[in-house]
Amino acid sequence: MWRTAMVTGASSGIGESFARLLAARGADLVLVARRGEVLEALAAELRGRGVRAEVLAADLTLPDDLARVRARAAEVDLLVNNAGFGAFGGFAELPADDHRRQVTLNVTALMELSHAALGAMAARGRGGILNVASVAAYAPSPGSAVYGASKAFVVSFTESLHVEAKAAGVHVTALCPGFTRTEDGAPTGLVWLGREKVAAAGLAAVERGKDRCVPGAQYRALVPVLALVPAGLRRTVSGVLWRRLLEAERRRDL
Repeated sequence: MWRTAMVTGASSGIGESFARLLAARGADLVLVARRGEVLEALAAELRGRGVRAEVLAADLTLPDDLARVRARAAEVDLLVNNAGFGAFGGFAELPADDHRRQVTLNVTALMELSHAALGAMAARGRGGILNVASVAAYAPSPGSAVYGASKAFVVSFTESLHVEAKAAGVHVTALCPGFTRTEDGAPTGLVWLGREKVAAAGLAAVERGKDRCVPGAQYRALVPVLALVPAGLRRTVSGVLWRRLLEAERRRDL
């Protein structure tokens, strides 16, 4: 369906899976990540499958790098905003720079790339944007407060764009995975999802024009339940889990 696709955060994890799946479907690729040497190796492999693979080594938290990627994002049929960053720890205990980087990458860069791509896609009358969020968007996230809030932004932002872009023939979808194994062959199960299945579910959803995709039956069941749980109870449960994590960390340090 997509002739050309840009994948950010393509050097590893779900982003690498997006790139491989899209190449298998014959899409030419623009691969974006900080680690240029890793991208070059991936691009060389994908070119062996008969597709073009362009490497854009860029740190999307840097204005000049983001501007370069923005210009290229206006030229693709599918934008996969996969790049993201999460810092774990108490909000006041982590460096402010960690929080700033999360907001810059997870929110600002995603918003700017979406803006560049959507305007061009709407003018052409076709295209897709897949924004990677998280089930963390649906519940308090003590220990990763900025990350959870940034993913809540992604979900809300994407749902609004989905409505705006639909009439122009552009599909905008939020992908909301739960815990995902980022290594090949890592065990999955009740809690953990495999990265390739997550990527495949996201691509299928944006192709079908869905507003949101929650991979995994367990997480698809969880999200509507969270919406029904009173906010106070959600905070109480998340607080208990946070305290247990802190206690586990304390015992490990002893």
